[in-house]
Amino acid sequence: MGSHISVFPTGSMVKTESSDHVSDAESAMLDAELFIKYKAPEKAMERLRTALEAAPQSIPLRERLRDVAVTHKHTDEAARQCLALASLYIERDDFDDAYDRLLEAKHLDPRINIAGGLEAIRRARRPDLSPVASSKESEFEKRFATLAGDLSAISVFDAVQVIENAKLTGALEITGETITGRVFFNEGRIVDAESGISKGEGGFRQIVEISAGNFEFHKAAEEYPVVIQALSNTNLLLDTLRQLDEEKQN
Repeated sequence: MGSHISVFPTGSMVKTESSDHVSDAESAMLDAELFIKYKAPEKAMERLRTALEAAPQSIPLRERLRDVAVTHKHTDEAARQCLALASLYIERDDFDDAYDRLLEAKHLDPRINIAGGLEAIRRARRPDLSPVASSKESEFEKRFATLAGDLSAISVFDAVQVIENAKLTGALEITGETITGRVFFNEGRIVDAESGISKGEGGFRQIVEISAGNFEFHKAAEEYPVVIQALSNTNLLLDTLRQLDEEKQN
């Protein structure tokens, strides 16, 4: 006799002995499909979450749970799975999918800070840019800056996230060992950058590669001209990291 799945009025599922040949993950996804078919998405997500407890590294399970959560407007669950998937994709050096899931998480919940994920991608793709603790940390002067810090402790991505969340207008000045630059913000949105003779997106690409040094943010009374046109800071950061990786491969 072939394998079959019976659905009882209570929503529980019983499998015949031949279903033992199906992996737990595959079984959970089959069960979830039936729950979706019978218009019970919450039970589908519960079944997938239970399976993930035994296989937390399973990308297919997390992708299916994300898909169900997005389709049925469970944005918190979908965002959580996007972040978990981004981490798994980074571990597998699948950076394009990691980018996509980070961007989706930010879209689902703008409050999410994806700076850690961006920094993890940069470290994985460009180990030569890993931050080095500064031996001159005690000499760093925090002048009259709204925000200041050491890049070995706080990444550029973290600083951008703070400025964006606070909707600040001003310039983020970054001083590295060999490169300096400034990123300009209007109400938290990046609108321009400069590093040496490079301006706009070219200047921003150079700044993103600075991993050791200091940064300071100074507020401005007036907004800056918009030179960088991006849908969001997150899109700009992800596109810049992609471009840097492509330049390294060529």
